[in-house]
Amino acid sequence: MSQHRQDGYELSTAPERLDIALVHHWLSTDAFWALGRSLGTVEQSVRDSLNFAVYDPAGAQVAYARVVTDRTTFAWLCDVYVAPAHRGKGLGTWMACAVRDHLAPYRLKRVLLATLDAHGVYSKAGFVSLPNPEQFMILQHG
Repeated sequence: MSQHRQDGYELSTAPERLDIALVHHWLSTDAFWALGRSLGTVEQSVRDSLNFAVYDPAGAQVAYARVVTDRTTFAWLCDVYVAPAHRGKGLGTWMACAVRDHLAPYRLKRVLLATLDAHGVYSKAGFVSLPNPEQFMILQHG
């Protein structure tokens, strides 16, 4: 899948275009939820996920998001990252909407995400707070 905006940004799901070293750098050094994540972990997570990336008009990767899904009942949107120089341009919302639209044909029961401070970004794509958070539990390590 590939989408273009009038300002020259392109969103793509083509795995061969991903700059995995760059994604690793972003996540392991600047994403509070993934600080210190190893390159091997990033490589494995990319391999086993549906990936979305945004490229600037010159073709450089400037944003990333991945979805863990069985494409039948469930999906988890995670590792959403926009490079600092490209923030404030709606790229995060664009990726969230692209994920929503890409997953729509699967008619998944749940598409979840976790965010500390970007509720406004995701609400523009239709995400809402958990209606019954007491029904959810977590098995957490580390």
